[in-house]
Amino acid sequence: MPNPTEASFGSWSSPITSALVASESITLVDVLLDGSEVYWVEARPQEAGRHVLVRRAGDGSNVDVTPTGFSVRTRVHEYGGNSALVVDGSVCFSDFADQRLYRLDKGGRPEPLTPAAAAGTPRAALRYADGRVDMARRLWIGVREDHREAGKEAVNTIVALDLASDSESAGTVLVQDHDFFASPRLSPDGRRVAWLAWDHPRMPWEGTEIWVADFDGATVRNPTLMAGGPGESVFQPEWSPDGVLYFVSDRTGWWNLHRCEANAHIVNVRPMAAEFGRPQWGLGMSTYAFLSAGEAVCSYIEGGLGRLALLDLQSGRLTPFDLPYADFSLVRAYGTTVAFKAGAPTLPTAIVRLDPRTGATTVLRQSGAVADDPAIHRHFSTPRSIEFPTPRGQTAFAQFYPPANADHRAPDGELPPLLVRCHGGPTSSASTLLDLRTQFWTSRGVAVVDVDYGGSTGYGRAYRERLHGMWGLVDVEDCAAAARCLVGKGWVDGRQIMITGSSAGGFTALACLTSEDPSVRKAFAAGGSHYGVSDLAALARDTHKFESRYLDWLVAPYVEGSEVYAQRSPVRNADRLTAPVAFFQGAEDKIVPPSQTESMVAALRQKGITAQYLLFAGEQHGFRQGRNIAWALDAEFYFYDALVFKPAREARRLTRSDSA
Repeated sequence: MPNPTEASFGSWSSPITSALVASESITLVDVLLDGSEVYWVEARPQEAGRHVLVRRAGDGSNVDVTPTGFSVRTRVHEYGGNSALVVDGSVCFSDFADQRLYRLDKGGRPEPLTPAAAAGTPRAALRYADGRVDMARRLWIGVREDHREAGKEAVNTIVALDLASDSESAGTVLVQDHDFFASPRLSPDGRRVAWLAWDHPRMPWEGTEIWVADFDGATVRNPTLMAGGPGESVFQPEWSPDGVLYFVSDRTGWWNLHRCEANAHIVNVRPMAAEFGRPQWGLGMSTYAFLSAGEAVCSYIEGGLGRLALLDLQSGRLTPFDLPYADFSLVRAYGTTVAFKAGAPTLPTAIVRLDPRTGATTVLRQSGAVADDPAIHRHFSTPRSIEFPTPRGQTAFAQFYPPANADHRAPDGELPPLLVRCHGGPTSSASTLLDLRTQFWTSRGVAVVDVDYGGSTGYGRAYRERLHGMWGLVDVEDCAAAARCLVGKGWVDGRQIMITGSSAGGFTALACLTSEDPSVRKAFAAGGSHYGVSDLAALARDTHKFESRYLDWLVAPYVEGSEVYAQRSPVRNADRLTAPVAFFQGAEDKIVPPSQTESMVAALRQKGITAQYLLFAGEQHGFRQGRNIAWALDAEFYFYDALVFKPAREARRLTRSDSA
């Protein structure tokens, strides 16, 4: 193998191109089981982001189940989730275009179960998700979101649909009178139903409730609150095979697995400082599944890293599986079949089937095959977990990816540029999954740090609550502190630091660049905002129902706290901005409308500051079309290359010339 070629950081050639990233960016959305048969939903950028239900056939091949012309994706809560289920080979799924629920029997074509939009009502006004089938009564029971009354907030309910009827129905309402619902689950005997509910202004990771009621197939009776409340986040209610209700709760400060015994006595199955739950951005999330009445397979996060384990439900004994993955989600089980989504920093996200008795695994589908190519894999950067002090005297966390490229090395004494990445949410976390977008940067000689600022998940409720009323402050301070830490260690060049983020992460990036603290905003030479929030008041006024009161907790109640909103909105502080910014926006984004980005761009251009603005037709909140994914990645790199990397290289050249 030839010796690496010497070249400055940020100028390395790499086989991890934007086209490769886009072509290998299939997203694995959901995992489903029909008995021991494994299905999943995958999103394909090469098909304009179409979501397809796929089945693992007995011969080991993967077979598309839903035909061309249909996209298996629901818009309940806008983020969707759990858009399909399969029972005895028959599929019920939501189609993205019209949001109707369809039934697809073996060998047939999709037939609508729910009605088309009536005259005078918006298309896709009725949305369905998170369903389960009551086989004995031939009912689909799930969440419905009703947008039929224009100008009013959508109405969420739990409804039943008659699968035996040939007529299309909007569904019979079973449960109502809360702002949000999730996870309707029937007991094994079909006589009880459990569900999650919560109300404005809470988000599901702040305070939710588990309710249980009697069910006769037509109505629910005697609803009883079993757990949860304003200060307790409960997650994923499930009935064990012997009819015991289990759920995840953070009542101890950590999302632990609990069960409800006789007389509503709640037992923590396995008390530990670990997270068995996740922030419920999507519906149908699952971190555990039953193998029997006495055993479950569960995923959890401890110390920022994910594990999968066998859990004895009576003794609480936890036996981790020896697996090469660092992140686990969508855990499903039936008998001795376990399936889940998993990944690691240098392994692609995959749908994996596990034999819980032997620990043997089979990869059914990968998000891409690129990691299997030695010519690509040899350029991967492996992250280091770091801890760093924050200005508030606390500790925060991050994943640091140093530059890596087997074909290049930097000149002696040269330090790499740093891209600070702010994750979205902001109630989310820095992913430990292989992200080719990260490898795109590191293989070109740019270090990346993915910051788990205060408010991130995976570190307990107290860590999440650092962001209570502090969005735009704590996250900003922590991102700047992460950069300072790496400069102080001598790992990166403090003159070549960029900051970027998507959605809420875009807000944090812009808030850093417009910070009241000069030391924060001057730390960054440039920035990128991917459909990022720039006007907090506009977000509070214009965003969708699910997040319409989120800012009450993150910032302050609106409009009472309008002065705080103005103080922290980047668009209101554009006069402080001196660094160039690149903006990337979906034209059909309902969560962060284009008007927000355009207001920021106009303010920057009025000041004479370089502002790149790319508006992508046909994209919503997050880009799903391959060509747009590639375009945005290339454009951001060349933006920084022109304004940061090349000037730094030229300055070093002139310094060397002067020294000579």
